[in-house]
Amino acid sequence: MRFRLVPRDEGFFALFNKTAENAAAVAALVHEALGRLPDVAAVAEKVLELEDRGDQLRRQIFTALDTAIVTPLDREDIHALAEGFDRAVDNMSAAVDLIRLHQVSEPVEGVAEFGQLLVAAADAAVRATANLERLRDMQADLEIIDDIETRGDHLFRETTALLFSGAFKAFTVLKWKDVVESLEAALNAFESTADVITSIALKHS
Repeated sequence: MRFRLVPRDEGFFALFNKTAENAAAVAALVHEALGRLPDVAAVAEKVLELEDRGDQLRRQIFTALDTAIVTPLDREDIHALAEGFDRAVDNMSAAVDLIRLHQVSEPVEGVAEFGQLLVAAADAAVRATANLERLRDMQADLEIIDDIETRGDHLFRETTALLFSGAFKAFTVLKWKDVVESLEAALNAFESTADVITSIALKHS
């Protein structure tokens, strides 16, 4: 009888890649929505479809985790990575849905940049995840995500200060405040996925 000493992947990496690519597709739609106000209904519907797909992928990962005897990565890391991408998608979906529900019609300075940052962070996460199985060539993309999250923190404070500057009506402030908080939370979630990948790389270095 032969024993396998190195855990074999049972499809986890393929599911990670699909999950990251799904999050990147949502980020692209968020960017599109922020640039076509107030006509976001069709985009919001697409985002909800991709959110459902993300939930399906997360369930597939957790089912594989429950049934696998050995896993290619630590179980807590697999769980954290799946949850990180799920939070990113949930927050991006919330942002677009809030724009639709609040009938936000006018952009606020700086908000469109959130869309650009989300696309850049998501694309870097896709590249880092694609290299996760080889545990190589991830550092540059992980640093990109960290830099983007820092830029997102600054942008969040700048945008919040602008909203409460007195230049806008109260309803406008309340509507955009919820959206901006969701966009910033999505960037934080991408950073958390980068932190998980960094931790995995350190464990296996």
